[in-house]
Amino acid sequence: MMLSIVSPVYKAEKIIPLLVERIENAVSKITADYEIILVEDGGPDNSWNVIEAIAKVNSKIKGIKLSRNFGQHPAIMAGLSQAKGEWVVVMDCDLQDQPEEIEKLYAKAIEGFDIVLAKRKNRQDGFFKKMTSLFFSKIYGYFTDTEYDNEIANFGIYNRKVIQSILEISDTIKFFPLFVKFVGYNSTSIKVEHALRAEGNTSYSFAKLFSLAFNTIISFSNKPLKLFVKFGLTISIISFLVGIYNVYLALTNQIEVLGYSSIIVSIWFLSGVLITTIGVTGIYVGKIFDQTKNRPTYIIDKKNEN
Repeated sequence: MMLSIVSPVYKAEKIIPLLVERIENAVSKITADYEIILVEDGGPDNSWNVIEAIAKVNSKIKGIKLSRNFGQHPAIMAGLSQAKGEWVVVMDCDLQDQPEEIEKLYAKAIEGFDIVLAKRKNRQDGFFKKMTSLFFSKIYGYFTDTEYDNEIANFGIYNRKVIQSILEISDTIKFFPLFVKFVGYNSTSIKVEHALRAEGNTSYSFAKLFSLAFNTIISFSNKPLKLFVKFGLTISIISFLVGIYNVYLALTNQIEVLGYSSIIVSIWFLSGVLITTIGVTGIYVGKIFDQTKNRPTYIIDKKNEN
């Protein structure tokens, strides 16, 4: 049984040696046949040089360098595309996902599960990150009519067939946890220990978090556009009722300014029609636009493996 561990790397040159050491110590208790895939996501530091140096002396390490910074989730997809294991572990490189928990995940998986997700108990994140995560889970759940657990992120173990199904998803906006949720299969979660970051601070600013949340919701749900359609229809109905009322005022000589009724009815009704039309058109244009671009979501610049 071969086990692949995939970890996206960004600004982590000081963490990588410890990351590799802890992964090897943990995984060697499960199997001697494993590979560690480190995907350098175009960071500004020397992470790639560190990965290259380790890969030259350790045949278990497979280094992948992307041509620029594509983001955490495209980097995960790049790593998954190169993974050969029967089981694949996905984890962050900052050691908040603790390698020692892999043994628990695997033990649960061989009970008959295709997916075992790590549910972080006592999250060691700052207040801001916890609140934004909770807010996103609520908003995403509303727009997609599903439940999203903000205590679960990327960390987990996945059967080969799950990874194959995820790689077949052609969405241009990548968000690994939601892909896992989308493909289904027999899944469960177990509680794991969550640690403080081993080095530095998160690279996700508020702007990046907002952009990721917005793009993910747009990619996985057309409910925002449907809400605009409903809003436009509501305005049209209200304008119709207001129009009837103004006609009544005109017939009973209660309007002193000529042309008032026609202007009010026209503005309200046409505004409702325009908003409805834009909403409907937006649904189709958005879907066509996403499908026709067909751009690669990541580009591999270099690979370093023995």
